[in-house]
Amino acid sequence: MIITANISKFANKCKSARLALQQYVEMVTKLSNLKPGQEATIKEFTSNEIFLKLMEMGCVPGEKILLEQVAPLGDPVSVSVAGYHLSLRLNEAEQILVEIIN
Repeated sequence: MIITANISKFANKCKSARLALQQYVEMVTKLSNLKPGQEATIKEFTSNEIFLKLMEMGCVPGEKILLEQVAPLGDPVSVSVAGYHLSLRLNEAEQILVEIIN
């Protein structure tokens, strides 16, 4: 009986952790996946190669970023970050992980 209770508690904890992880994953996505008008907060970069270039352009973790426009063929994308407008190639936008705000 004690083993069954412990297994049940463990299963509930796993379910809670899985739900929390799922909610986090749903909120964190690549900048390239946003739709025009969506705002997000930069979380991290997936590539060290482009990290410095993006940081120099104002794309720093914690900064809010707004996807303004997407070109008709999907590349480039226009964003507003750190008070100015920036055009990013799609492959650059795919390297930026963001947390959706709205």
